[in-house]
Amino acid sequence: MRTLICGSLAFDTIMVFPDRFARHILPDQTHMLSVAFQISDMRREWGGCAGNIAYNLQAIGGNPVVMGTLGHDGSGYRERFASLSIATDGLAVIDNAYTAQAFIINDLDDNQITAFHPGAMNASHVNRVADVRDVGLGIVAPDGKEGMQAHAAQFAAAKIPFLFDPGQGLPLFSGPELAELIERATYLAVNDYEAKLLSERTGWSIAGIAERVEALIITMGGEGSVIHADGVTYAIPAVRPAAIVDPTGCGDAYRAGLLHGIAQGWDWQATGNLASVMGALKIASRGGQNHAVDRERVAALHHEAFGTRPW
Repeated sequence: MRTLICGSLAFDTIMVFPDRFARHILPDQTHMLSVAFQISDMRREWGGCAGNIAYNLQAIGGNPVVMGTLGHDGSGYRERFASLSIATDGLAVIDNAYTAQAFIINDLDDNQITAFHPGAMNASHVNRVADVRDVGLGIVAPDGKEGMQAHAAQFAAAKIPFLFDPGQGLPLFSGPELAELIERATYLAVNDYEAKLLSERTGWSIAGIAERVEALIITMGGEGSVIHADGVTYAIPAVRPAAIVDPTGCGDAYRAGLLHGIAQGWDWQATGNLASVMGALKIASRGGQNHAVDRERVAALHHEAFGTRPW
């Protein structure tokens, strides 16, 4: 089964300021702020939800197809997908735009200043679900607003089951818009804060939201996750990671586990357990796609956590 991964593709430039922002910003002068921070360390990461999810899903034996938009500077990302044997049937290049990019500066207190340019992501609606063949499952992950709405409608019209993951794109939508997206979705995945925000904006209780989809998945960081499906609440324990290094991309790794379990027809407990393993594996490495993933490594970690192997 091919799984269509609709979502953002981005470059993340992460910089470290070897001092504290507070020492260089005068609180009573922020109305005329002009500062420059000399950076001691800088790295560029492959990012974006679609890229991260596809990276993890391909590595555990899934069959992802990326649907996203790159700018005129995105040829390296296309080459990366080719090297990983990830299908790019749904990839579009926007010649007059840059690939979406985040510029992040962290200080010694883990304070963060971020500038984000959506670039080509704003044109995500140019891609159409119907243009990709043999798709049996999909996900609508954070992307340009118009693209997220269009892809959800196209999945629903084609009767292709899909997971809706509003993530950091949630603030883009009004309550009625979110309600419409949830009604179209087959599955819904959010973190605990997003679940509360969804409830507030739609006026539906968590139970009410769960009734509108086949499964509502709520992640809670180190406290694990819960899956509401078929009138049952499945408690998914957090898997202990080898180290806690960087949470960037953990949610995407978790969603790759969900998609794999759904595609394989597993029950929700088994699906959630695999997703939990994927999140734990990711958090031990920096960046969204730098962790080594393969089926044997995942199986070993799964056996250590749950006493069974997923394959």
